[in-house]
Amino acid sequence: MPRWLPRAMVLALSLIAVFQLGSWAFHELTGLLINILIAFFLALAIEPAVSWMAGRGMRRGLATFLVFLAVLVAAAGFVTLLGSMLAGQIVKMVEDFPEYLDSVINWVNGHFHTELRRVDIQEGLLRSDWLRNYVQNSATGVLDVSAQVLGGLFQMLTILLFSFYFAADGPRLRRALCSVLPPARQAEVLRAWEIAVDKTGGYLYSRGLMALVSGIAHYILLEVLEVPYAPALAVWVGLVSQFIPTIGTYLAGALPMLIAFTVNPWYAMWVLIFVVIYQQFENYVLQPKLTSKTVDIHPAVAFGSVVAGAALLGAVGALIAIPAIATLQAFLGAYVKRYDVTDDPRVQGRRNRRPGPGGPTRLRKLWARRPEPEGPGTEGAADGGSS
Repeated sequence: MPRWLPRAMVLALSLIAVFQLGSWAFHELTGLLINILIAFFLALAIEPAVSWMAGRGMRRGLATFLVFLAVLVAAAGFVTLLGSMLAGQIVKMVEDFPEYLDSVINWVNGHFHTELRRVDIQEGLLRSDWLRNYVQNSATGVLDVSAQVLGGLFQMLTILLFSFYFAADGPRLRRALCSVLPPARQAEVLRAWEIAVDKTGGYLYSRGLMALVSGIAHYILLEVLEVPYAPALAVWVGLVSQFIPTIGTYLAGALPMLIAFTVNPWYAMWVLIFVVIYQQFENYVLQPKLTSKTVDIHPAVAFGSVVAGAALLGAVGALIAIPAIATLQAFLGAYVKRYDVTDDPRVQGRRNRRPGPGGPTRLRKLWARRPEPEGPGTEGAADGGSS
């Protein structure tokens, strides 16, 4: 056996063991890494406000705390207002459920000539196996729901803690990162950091402005239709439609439609029509004007980045995909050399036809190629010659 073979085998086994250990550690720490990524983008989003307050003499830690306090107060107020609205509507729907059920039963009896009664339907529902199984599963799933709620609270605290440190100790973090790089690389890292701050802040700014416009437009509609809780519903539509990618618009419009349906079924149809029309106005008029200077990326690229981010990291990836792609595009734009495009019709999607002969010229050529008709004398001469 060669002397190097045992050493090579030990080295190969060690590399395999290290790879397996690293893969296991990465799999176990995936949740923490995703929380750190969310915290980093959240810190980038509040970086302009913190830097503005710190530039006017306020301590950076205090400025970060005040920004976080304002965000938490706004979020808590929105959740409280939305919860009270939902609770009131649920109570109202439960109280009015017998009337809705009677109207449905009368409609069925009138159109299908049946003799249904509300008492029979209620007794059949209470004695059904489906309701019994649902109650048992709900009772056994209380602990699971409690564990998920506690896990969500712990995850939220972890994100807030990391984002607070990233924002408060931003200069120290950048200095520590640049201290292990040569001067040329330090300039590139700082430039990438600045672009990320501008793009993330611009993305949230444009989304917040579109949420404000959307909320005002839907508030006017709901007030005209006299739908209850119009301010809370307008805030819900504005925030959910802008900060939940792809399906946010439809998810945001479902709640106003449901509550409008309790007032008048036709009102729900009007809300649906308005949501569809406003979505087209936002996609083709409002969004290009607001995002042209902040997050200037093609709509197809934005949609593809959202799909890719959702496939990689779920809802978190879909949320941070657009600012991440905008940052990458702006950073790589400085290293891509561009040239002037030649004035070619094919650039505009038109074929460059070669010049050919005109109409009269083509007719003369076709007439010259026409075969001459054979006369009677020619045919007779041909017969005489052959004989």
